[in-house]
Amino acid sequence: MTDLFPHSADRRALARRARDAFPPMGVYAVRNRATGHVRVKSSRNVPGAINRLTFELRQGCHRDHGLQSLWNARGAEGVTMEVLELVRERNDPAFDYDAELELLETLYRQELTPEAAP
Repeated sequence: MTDLFPHSADRRALARRARDAFPPMGVYAVRNRATGHVRVKSSRNVPGAINRLTFELRQGCHRDHGLQSLWNARGAEGVTMEVLELVRERNDPAFDYDAELELLETLYRQELTPEAAP
């Protein structure tokens, strides 16, 4: 009979690998399908940020009232969320990931929302 569940040592190793894994940080876009309006955001955990955004919209408690009213009117068909770029892990321990995220967000915002460019 085979074990359906990993042994405790295997579970600990899996948990350690997950904890030490490089987080999926990067830039994502939230698009209004009706108007084409795009919001560009960055996060140190892109899947978590998109999950939170979706949860708040479903619950009707998102801080952006315009986005919330769009979601209320059209649901998931009115809003798309997509990952634009993920930051790759660097070997340099002094690398500034926050600055990289800020730069990527600015570049994508300028590219996708030219009217919002400074």
